[in-house]
Amino acid sequence: MSLLNASIRDLHKKIQDREIKPSELVSASLERISATDVKVRAFLSVHGDVALQRATQLDEVPVDAGLLYGIPSAIKDNMNTKGLPTTCGSKILENYESAYDATVISKLNDHGSVVVGKANMDEFAMGSSGENSGFYPTHNPWDLSRVPGGSSSGSAAAVAAGQVLFSLGSDTGGSIRQPASYCGVVGLKPTYGLVSRFGLVSYASSFDQIGPLTQNVEDNAIVLQAIAGHDSYDSTSANVSIPDYLAALTGDIKGLRIALPQEYFGEGMDAGVREQVEKAIKTLEGLGATVGTVSLPHSKYAVAAYYLLAPAEASSNLARFDGVRYGLRVEGENLIDMYKRTRAEGFGEEVKNRIMLGTYALSSGYYDAYYLRAQKVRTLIKQDFDQVFENYDVILSPTAPTTAFPLGVKNDDPVTIYLNDIYTIPVNLAGIPAISVPCGLADGLPVGVQLIGKAFDESTLLRVAHAFEQVAGFTARASL
Repeated sequence: MSLLNASIRDLHKKIQDREIKPSELVSASLERISATDVKVRAFLSVHGDVALQRATQLDEVPVDAGLLYGIPSAIKDNMNTKGLPTTCGSKILENYESAYDATVISKLNDHGSVVVGKANMDEFAMGSSGENSGFYPTHNPWDLSRVPGGSSSGSAAAVAAGQVLFSLGSDTGGSIRQPASYCGVVGLKPTYGLVSRFGLVSYASSFDQIGPLTQNVEDNAIVLQAIAGHDSYDSTSANVSIPDYLAALTGDIKGLRIALPQEYFGEGMDAGVREQVEKAIKTLEGLGATVGTVSLPHSKYAVAAYYLLAPAEASSNLARFDGVRYGLRVEGENLIDMYKRTRAEGFGEEVKNRIMLGTYALSSGYYDAYYLRAQKVRTLIKQDFDQVFENYDVILSPTAPTTAFPLGVKNDDPVTIYLNDIYTIPVNLAGIPAISVPCGLADGLPVGVQLIGKAFDESTLLRVAHAFEQVAGFTARASL
């Protein structure tokens, strides 16, 4: 069995016992990338020399207590990584190299992880299929003719293809959970503020959240333990105590109350997805959980509200890319002409669409009609969740209404693509945590079940997900 199919805990023990060296593990990762990424295209850049140099240094020093010691990882290319490219999947930052590390990168370094490369992504995290990268699309390792999901397309595909043990993604409307579901891996979107966003290139600042993608739930808990915590560099970082997430993985969920929102089980869900999610519900009931039906009445407005609020924030955040400060500059006849030419050539179509939409929503004549009304809807959606959590511990739903669809088939239908995030977007509007766990296959493709929790209660989410994983036994892997 490949080293890269083992768990992080098992590999850490082998490193501690001197059975393997970090450099051997990183070499295995680089060889796997070399053999498979010509098909998958999970990476925008691979930095083998830098990674091997660091791994060799780790070979020579005593193994510390960090469970990520010597473990190879991939980082979504919208997180600043010192000395490496940070392109955000965009031509406008094609040659940009970061001068500093995001806080999550510093934390991974402190725990001994080795970054082997930067993962492909939809441009500036705008997309649900992995087809909007400014460079090339990522392919789903389960079926190379299909999308891997987005926008953390490369991060999910790299783990699913066995190229790395874990990756980091960012989740603005489902961008960790939806590709995790399509690629058959575990993806966690933490509570807003639990993981520092310092060094993450912003798409929509009040939604964006960094989180881990892994092969199993225990690995996910390990990575979250390493990256969670308050950061004085991030004004939105929450100053809360961080529990022992690994200690939460007891396998015991007897008496736990699970809510099924009726709005998430209506029309639009594929029959194969419904079948696997209903099996997951029965599995959890078999473990002693109690299940009840609830209503989240304002969820039907979530997609519309999101596609006003997130583009509004994007139109502001992306104003900084003007040819003066970062990356691409296209000279013009004067300063304004240079701005126009740079942004016209540097941004892709989806980014331009969202900047235009956001600018329109924020314009003086339409602010009250669109932006302000969407903010009020956001409050109502959060109140819906709060009311459910008065009587339940966890909410369960499908992660996505379908399995991975073929590349290119929905390029002319953006609304249908936006609806792929219909079950994940409400979570981002409310700022609460959610995790996608593989629950089976439909027509040979992975299906994910989503568990949604109370703010800062990742421990319960991981406990339920781990208990389900141990019984459901989803061990299938993409074959490449």
